[in-house]
Amino acid sequence: MPPMPGAEPFHREGGPVGVLFVHGFTGSPQSMRPWAEEFAAAGYTVSLPLLPGHGTRWQDMQVTRWEDWYAEVDRAFRELAATCERVFVCALSMGGALALRLAARHGSALAGLVLVNPSVRSDNPASVLLPVIRHLVPSLPGVANDIAKPGAHELGYDRTPLHAAWSLARLWRTVQAELPDVRQPVLLLHSPQDHVVSPANSELVLARISSTDVTELLCERSYHVATLDHDAGLIVESSLDFVRRLTPAAVVEARGVDVSAEDHLG
Repeated sequence: MPPMPGAEPFHREGGPVGVLFVHGFTGSPQSMRPWAEEFAAAGYTVSLPLLPGHGTRWQDMQVTRWEDWYAEVDRAFRELAATCERVFVCALSMGGALALRLAARHGSALAGLVLVNPSVRSDNPASVLLPVIRHLVPSLPGVANDIAKPGAHELGYDRTPLHAAWSLARLWRTVQAELPDVRQPVLLLHSPQDHVVSPANSELVLARISSTDVTELLCERSYHVATLDHDAGLIVESSLDFVRRLTPAAVVEARGVDVSAEDHLG
């Protein structure tokens, strides 16, 4: 089934620095598209894939598992790494869990992580029932569109498929065990008022990763989908600064790429 209008993947060829963007659970590339476009406009090579089972209808997620979502992220990363001299990953929510696993497995091949409201643990005690309830109830109300900004909208499912939610819980356990293997520089932004992912998720990430270059910023005016919310500009500006700081000038100058973002932040 083709993706919903606006949920299509996005790719833009640019300079020698690649940036992979990873959307969240039941969401779509639409939640990351403005952010990715800012990087593309600044001269970076950008990849924003559509994760399997997403962007069409929630029933399509029922036959996918976290291994499928991770495989697509890994494929997109390897594709960027094959042509770029340095690759960064920017991720939202469950995309953060997938990005952290990517970092743990690929080591120094991944130059740095930008995480927005990463999801790495359950915030609902009822999740322990998922192994059973997923066979009795196909879905529950969705978690999309947690945004404070009036008029902003996330293109995501209005139902949460429980087979996929059960698999997400398995992803969390896998990622938690691998967090000490994450050593790359990390920029982590999170919203104090997040109705989907609690601050305990970011606290867990910061407590367990082995990275020594870590920056934490608060999205004070935003809810969960901060990439489309009041703090979207903060996310863009801070992540561009983060990537520029970690990109050797020789890499940029060798290809004559302009990585200045001032003209694109508005």
